[in-house]
Amino acid sequence: MPKSRTPLTLGWEAARANAVPALIIQAIMLALLIAYYTNHRVFSGLNQLADYKSAHGLTFVIITSITAGAIIPEIFLILFFQRGRPNWQNLRTLLFTIPVLGVDGSLVDLLYRSEAAWFGDVVTLQVVCTKICVDQFGYNPFFAAPFGVLTYEWKNNGISPGPLRQLFTLAHYRDKILPTLLATWAVWIPLMAIIYSLPLALQFPLFGLALSFWVLLLTYMTNRFAGKIEADAPLALATAD
Repeated sequence: MPKSRTPLTLGWEAARANAVPALIIQAIMLALLIAYYTNHRVFSGLNQLADYKSAHGLTFVIITSITAGAIIPEIFLILFFQRGRPNWQNLRTLLFTIPVLGVDGSLVDLLYRSEAAWFGDVVTLQVVCTKICVDQFGYNPFFAAPFGVLTYEWKNNGISPGPLRQLFTLAHYRDKILPTLLATWAVWIPLMAIIYSLPLALQFPLFGLALSFWVLLLTYMTNRFAGKIEADAPLALATAD
């Protein structure tokens, strides 16, 4: 990283580069939240989705995570940027993203259920703010962001102990994790405020919806404006060169 570009600068550039898709997704999610509490049809439809999630548990979580974060974006990539012609790189990408998204989604659902047990499955300002703090300033900096950076470094560089050794160094956290966190917070803190304002059974389905929109928009951006970031770059992270 050039000395003139600090982690704060990189994080700010990434957040600014992702501003438009972030605002679109946040607007969509906010509209769903308002409709849930004001429109009977939306309320009934989302509650049916919540019941389905409760009935199928971990199976629903894994399938939703893989579909939203891996399969739909790859289909989108094939249809709009490869003229409908899949190749071996698509399969290689799926072989990486499917297990990663399956594990990641399971952990996110576990986090939501744990927070409901700790703080209650109620929508109050105190509870929502507490869950956001645990999620974005606990789970994210200590696990989610380092895990995301590590897995994509492994994918891009081959499975080797090098990235794992670097993961526990201050320089690695400062130069790679911190910019990722800054870009992530700009997008996901408002989204988490919306998600945590819904009942527990709806939190993961709405997270999956937000994840799918986010990956689709990033896939479009990164392929439409070549040279910004790779098509399979970590979620909520763009580098503005």
